[in-house]
Amino acid sequence: MTSSEKKAILDLIHRQVVPAIGCTEPIAVALCVAKAAEMLGSQPEHIEVRLSANIFKNAMGVGIPGTGMIGLPIAIALGALAGKPELQLEVLRDCKKDDVEKGKKYISENRINITLEKEDADKLYINVVCSAGDKETEARIKHAHTNFVFLRNGNDVLLDGGSCADKTTGAATDDIKLTLGKVYEFASTTDLDDIRFILDAKKLNEAAAEAGLKENYGHELGKTLCSPLGHGIMGESIFSRILSATSCACDARMAGAMIPVMSNSGSGNQGICTTMPVVVFAKENHNTEEELIRALIMSNLTAIYIKQNLGALSALCGCVVASTGSSCGITYLMGGSFEQISFAVKNMIANLTGMICDGAKPSCALKLTTGVSTAVLSAMLAMQHKYVTSVEGIIDDDVDQSIRNLTAIGSRGMDDTDRFVLDIMTHKGVKRE
Repeated sequence: MTSSEKKAILDLIHRQVVPAIGCTEPIAVALCVAKAAEMLGSQPEHIEVRLSANIFKNAMGVGIPGTGMIGLPIAIALGALAGKPELQLEVLRDCKKDDVEKGKKYISENRINITLEKEDADKLYINVVCSAGDKETEARIKHAHTNFVFLRNGNDVLLDGGSCADKTTGAATDDIKLTLGKVYEFASTTDLDDIRFILDAKKLNEAAAEAGLKENYGHELGKTLCSPLGHGIMGESIFSRILSATSCACDARMAGAMIPVMSNSGSGNQGICTTMPVVVFAKENHNTEEELIRALIMSNLTAIYIKQNLGALSALCGCVVASTGSSCGITYLMGGSFEQISFAVKNMIANLTGMICDGAKPSCALKLTTGVSTAVLSAMLAMQHKYVTSVEGIIDDDVDQSIRNLTAIGSRGMDDTDRFVLDIMTHKGVKRE
C-alpha cells in the first residue's frame, strides 16, 4: 500500500468516525433547520421541511437528546431556536431546559410543516425553508448527514450542488475504493501514532454504556443482561459482558440521553456496534493497547468499506454492517489471520442479511445485540476455520464479492421492503386485508 493510499484511508476514517449527540437522522434535520435559521437572522415564523422516506422513517420514534420527547417536531423547533450549525452532528449540544419549553410552545403554535419528498430519489434528503415576514431562506442536505448541497438567502443562491469534499459523514462513495484486503493491511501495518485517535471512540462509547447502566433508558436491555435474571441465564461471561455493554450504550442513545457517542458512517448505533464489542473483548482477553487500536481500526474501517457500496441509508439494518466490522475486530484480537477474518465476514453475511431497518427507536438495542452475538459466534467459527462456503446461499468464494452481494440486496433488492415498512409505520391502526 502506497503512502498516498494510507493517507487517503486515514482521511476517510477521520471524516466517517465523528462524535454525534442523538440519532443522526433527526439531528441532521435539526442541523439543516439551524443553518436556514442562521441565514434568516431571526426566529423563523414558519418552517417547511421536506424529507426523504428514509430520513422520515428513522426520525419518527427516537428520543431527542435532553427533551424527554420523541420525533421530528421538537428536533426541528430546537434546531431553529437554539441549534448551532457549526457543531454539525452535535448541533443541539448546548440546548437548555428553557429552550425545550420554548420548543414545545413553538410546536403548539403550528409553525412547522413536514412533508415527504417524492421527486428526489436520494434516500438521504432534507430540505428546509424558513420564513419570517418577507424574508425566506432555504437549506438542503443530501447524500450524507452533514453534506449541504444548496443554500439560499432570499434570491441569493449561496451554494448550489455542493462537492465531494463536503461529505463528512454517510456513504463514502467518492473516496478511495476499499477491499477487505486493503482494510486488513491498513489496520495491521499503519504507524500506531497515526491511528491512536481511534481510542477516542472507546472513551466516548464506554461513557455512553456506563450511562445506560446507571439510568433506566429505553427497554433497559443492557441493565436486564446485568441483572440477577440476566446473570442467571447468560452467566457473567465475556459474551454476556459484550452484549450488555453494547446494548447499554444503545439504550441511552435511543432514549435521547444528552450523551455524545462516536459514530461511524453517519450512525451512532453503528459507531457503538463497531466499538464496544471490540473494547470489551480486548479487556477480557488481556490484549495489548496496540492490538486494541488495530482491532478498532479494523472494525470501523470494515463498516466504512461496506457502507461505500450500501449507501448512507437503506432498508438493511445498520447493525448488519457494524457487527460485521466488530466480528473482524474480534477475530483479529483472537489472533486471526486475514483468511480467518474473511471467514468471519462470510459467516456474518450468511446469517444476518435481510434484517430490516424499521426506523431508529429504543428497540434498536435488541437488533444491535442480535448482530453482536452473531459477531462473536462468527469469529469463534472462523478461528476454527469453519465458515459458510460458496455452495451456500449468497456467499461467494471471493469475500469482496460476498460483501457486494450483501449490499446489492440491502440497497436495490430491498427497495420494495423499504416502501412496505414505511407504509406500515405511517398507517398503524388502519385495518389491512
